[in-house]
Amino acid sequence: MADVKVTNYTPRGVKFSGSGKKEIIYKIILLVIIAIAWQSYAVTKNNDLIMPKFTDTIMQFFNCVVDSKVLLNISITLVRVLKGFLWALIIGVPLGFMMGLSKVANGLIGGLVDSVRQVPVMAWVPLTIVWFGIGDGPTIFLIAFTGVFPIILNTIQGVKNISKDYYYAAKSMGAGKVSIFKDIIIPATLPDILTGARIAISSGWMSVI
Repeated sequence: MADVKVTNYTPRGVKFSGSGKKEIIYKIILLVIIAIAWQSYAVTKNNDLIMPKFTDTIMQFFNCVVDSKVLLNISITLVRVLKGFLWALIIGVPLGFMMGLSKVANGLIGGLVDSVRQVPVMAWVPLTIVWFGIGDGPTIFLIAFTGVFPIILNTIQGVKNISKDYYYAAKSMGAGKVSIFKDIIIPATLPDILTGARIAISSGWMSVI
């Protein structure tokens, strides 16, 4: 029996491409320019109420980072955002698949979705307090409300972007509806769903009140 030689493999560090390095350098330069402009304007204005100095702001930021009360409040807010985001995913992804796959569902739900998503978030605040009371309920509802529509719309777009050739090829090989949904529709729409999820979670942070 032949001996098998095992070659030791040492993982190498991650290397950035030339464009990646340039992008990092550009971002650092931009941050430095913003910091200098901020500090210069604050010194010229000489009014911490209107424009605090950049150095003072950084010092207060680090003081907040090590403050236990601030960290506790950040963790509470993070939990609320994650709960609202999960509700947006639970509601938005199935609705997006239904509306993308069925013209009937799109016709029935599409008009309602387009109408409701035009309502400003702040207009829902009094109703959410009446419905859910004072506490986490109104906040989670508003986070889910702002996040569900990007997920729905991106899921619909992902389903509609799938080429008909994939369906024809799968049906020609005897694939059923479940197999087509599991092996074609979900993988093809996943990038669009993730795009909607990114927009949803950023919208959720902006709607925290």
